[in-house]
Amino acid sequence: MRHFGHLADDVRGRLFLEPPRPFTARSEAAVLATALGGTLYSPATRPALAADIRKQAARGVVSMVLCLEDAIADHEVDAGERNLIEQLNDLVRDFTGCTQSHPLLFIRVRAASQILDLAERLGPAVELLSGFVLPKFTTQTGGAYLAALAAAEAATGRRLFAMPVLESPELAHLETRRQQLFGIADLLAGHRERVLAVRLGVTDLCSAYGLRRSPDLTAYDVALVSAVIGDVVNVLGRADGTGYTVTGPVWEYFPVQERMFKPQLRRTPFAEAPGTARASGEEVRRRIIEHDLDGLIREVELDRANGLLGKTCIHPSHVPAVHALSVVTHEEYCDARDILRQEQDGGGVLRSAYTNKMNEARPHRAWAERVLLRAEVFGVAREDVSFAELLAACLCGE
Repeated sequence: MRHFGHLADDVRGRLFLEPPRPFTARSEAAVLATALGGTLYSPATRPALAADIRKQAARGVVSMVLCLEDAIADHEVDAGERNLIEQLNDLVRDFTGCTQSHPLLFIRVRAASQILDLAERLGPAVELLSGFVLPKFTTQTGGAYLAALAAAEAATGRRLFAMPVLESPELAHLETRRQQLFGIADLLAGHRERVLAVRLGVTDLCSAYGLRRSPDLTAYDVALVSAVIGDVVNVLGRADGTGYTVTGPVWEYFPVQERMFKPQLRRTPFAEAPGTARASGEEVRRRIIEHDLDGLIREVELDRANGLLGKTCIHPSHVPAVHALSVVTHEEYCDARDILRQEQDGGGVLRSAYTNKMNEARPHRAWAERVLLRAEVFGVAREDVSFAELLAACLCGE
C-alpha cells in the first residue's frame, strides 16, 4: 500500500517533492497509526462488501472499518457476522497471488466475546485483518476487550491491533471524566504494543446532552465536545512517549442540503493554484461545497491544530480531502528538517527558510518528528503545489 498510489506516476511526479513511501500491514505500528488517514466505515451487512473494499482500495482508501455495532440494527448482528465472514473469505481468495493490495481492515464489534469468535470463524481470511475497533471503551469495559484481543492473537498467530473508541457518557460528564481518562491510560499502557490509535466518538458524546452539530459548525464549535477532545489529547496524546495517535471525529454530513451559512472555503486558493486552470479550480471548489466538504476541511485543520491525526469517514467523498490535507507542505518539511538539524547541533533558535517565523530546536522537536513521519507516509508536496491541486488530482483520479 501507499497513499496516492491510485494516481498515475506522472501525476505523482508533478505533485510531490518526496512521494509517499509504500507500507504494508506488517509495518511498524507508528507508521500504520500515521498512515490510517481517512478511515472509511462500512456496515458489515452490505451484500457487496468484498466488491466495496476492492473499489475503495482502487480509489485510494487505505483503512476501513467493517461495523457490527451502531451502523447496523440489533436484529442484524448474526446476519452481519455471517456476511462479514463470507465476504472476507471471498476477498482473501481474490488477493491470493495478486499484486493489488487491500486496505488495512478492522472489525468494529459490539462485545468483547465477538473478538475471539470472529477471529476463529474467519479461518484463512483472518490474514486480511489488522485488528478490532472497541466501542464504548471505558475502565469498566476495556479490560475484557483487551484480554479478548490477546486471546485472538494467540489463537491466530497474527498481530492484531486495538483501536478503542472514547464515546461513553462517563467521558462526557465532567465529574467522571478525569477518573476515566487516567484509568484508560493505565489500562492501555499494559497493552501498548496492541494499541494502534485512540478514536473519538463525538456523535455519542453529543448524544449525552441531546446535541447534534450542523454542517456549518465543526466539533470545536460545540463547547462540551471541544472540552472532551482537549482532555483526551492532554492525557492520551502526549509527545513524551506515553501517548498514542488520537484520530479526528467523524464528519457525518454528505450531499446535499440547503445551507444556512455561506461556504467557508475561499475562492483564492482555487483560482490561483499554479498549474490549475481557473475553470477547473472553480469546479473543484464547487464540488467541495456541493458535498459539504468545506466544513470537513475546516474541521480537519482544527483536528491537526489540536493534536489529532486521521479521521473517521462515513462517506467515500470525505477520504480525498482528508488525505490531501495530510500531505506535508514544502514549508512544513523545510521547517521540520531545519529544526532537527539544529537540535543535533546543540539547540537554539533560527529563522525559517521561508523567513516568516522562528524555529526553536528543542520546543519544536516533537512536532518536527511527527511531520517527518507524516511525510514518509503521505509525501511532501512540491513548493508550488497547493492543497487545491492535491485534492483536484484525487477527485479526478477517482
